[in-house]
Amino acid sequence: MPNVLFIAVDDLRPELGCYGVDAVHSPHIDEIAQNGVVFDRSYCQQSVCAPSRASVLTGCRPDTTGIFDLQTPVRSVMPDVITLPEHFKNHGYTTRSIGKIYHHRQDDLQGWSSEPHVSQGDWQGRGYLTDEAIETITRNDEILKASGSTRRGLGPAYESADVEDSAYHDGKDADAAIQALNELKDETFFIALGFHKPHLPFSAPTRYWDLYDPEVIPLPATIDAPEGATAYSLTNFGELRGYTNIPDDGAMDADLARTLKHGYYACVSYMDAQVGRVMAELRRLGLDKDTVVLLWGDHGWKLGDHGSWCKHTNFEIDTKAPMVLSAPGRGSAGSHAGGLTEFVDMYPTLCDLCDIPIPDHCEGQSLVPLVEDTERDWKQAAISQYPRGGGVMGYTLRTNDYRYTEWQDAQSGEVKERELYDHRTSSDEAANVASNDAYRSTIDDFSAQLGAGWQAQAAVV
Repeated sequence: MPNVLFIAVDDLRPELGCYGVDAVHSPHIDEIAQNGVVFDRSYCQQSVCAPSRASVLTGCRPDTTGIFDLQTPVRSVMPDVITLPEHFKNHGYTTRSIGKIYHHRQDDLQGWSSEPHVSQGDWQGRGYLTDEAIETITRNDEILKASGSTRRGLGPAYESADVEDSAYHDGKDADAAIQALNELKDETFFIALGFHKPHLPFSAPTRYWDLYDPEVIPLPATIDAPEGATAYSLTNFGELRGYTNIPDDGAMDADLARTLKHGYYACVSYMDAQVGRVMAELRRLGLDKDTVVLLWGDHGWKLGDHGSWCKHTNFEIDTKAPMVLSAPGRGSAGSHAGGLTEFVDMYPTLCDLCDIPIPDHCEGQSLVPLVEDTERDWKQAAISQYPRGGGVMGYTLRTNDYRYTEWQDAQSGEVKERELYDHRTSSDEAANVASNDAYRSTIDDFSAQLGAGWQAQAAVV
């Protein structure tokens, strides 16, 4: 039974060296990729933290978990589900949680062999170290308190502090993971390590900002909303607007957009360095030959793409996320799998790699056959979804050539709007062609397939 190092990263889009993006410094994640397989087309089930993580950790899609928001812990709606860590614990593994794994820190305590470890390491847990940022959020807290609000204020959207890596919580969580490796080196372990960055605020030690020349950081190729976008397609990226140096409405100007992207890149490189520290300790202890490493980002993230920021949509840029697997003795090192894969596939894949039975409730499929033959045909489609106010659910079907989305009344199933993006002609989804008569039969086929349910679409060819 191999060990498992399960690395979750918050808000990480597939903009890494191993995904062919030379502008980003990610040497340690790239090294994992060089020893394993990169899933080039991997999709989350919902592009927001809690539902995405719930789908991974239960092996079930959001319609099954019933989790579509940030307020619902897994165990509050699925008290009897056998989660991924619980399943490994039940099969002889010592399971350890470090950092952000579930969205709710105290969720699924029965899945872990000990109390989950979460490091703060920064002022009141809000991701800041500089005096300027602390003064800003102190003033915000005072204003909110005077107004009778119980909320805590935010500070700036980014920060560069001349500190050691362990000053921020990702560095501390890496320290905790290194300690856990030493404590568990003689046991069979499942260590889940969750890094916060590059989640907002974009706070990272100065040396990681210094890796990049802001003058050459590219702005997105597509800064306009897709032509023909529906009323449900876009958001006002309220997650970002809550920070003090972000305008309340309107677009980001070019200088601010470039600074935000600079901060995001700095956070990616900072997080990557922590991955490198943990992997170095795994090698030093001689555990690398007996440990499956799975690194994934919980969803994509917009950096001005479509004139928008953050996640919370059904676009490709939100639903596509990195997934990198290194399984000693399985597959060809440094390979890329082009088949459509989904986050619900992680649970059965890890079971398969560790010779643990796959629970019947899992709604994904083991990726081991794809790991061992990355050129083989795989899934017909990947399914994601996103809710909108007023009881509307958007279901999006990603096939080899298209992304088709239906915005349905959640009660009646009535289709309120449709979107179709032809990736053969526009990989950045620049135009919704659902109203083009040339695509009528394609839309009819996809609509019928969605109506048949995800089970039919997510099957392996």
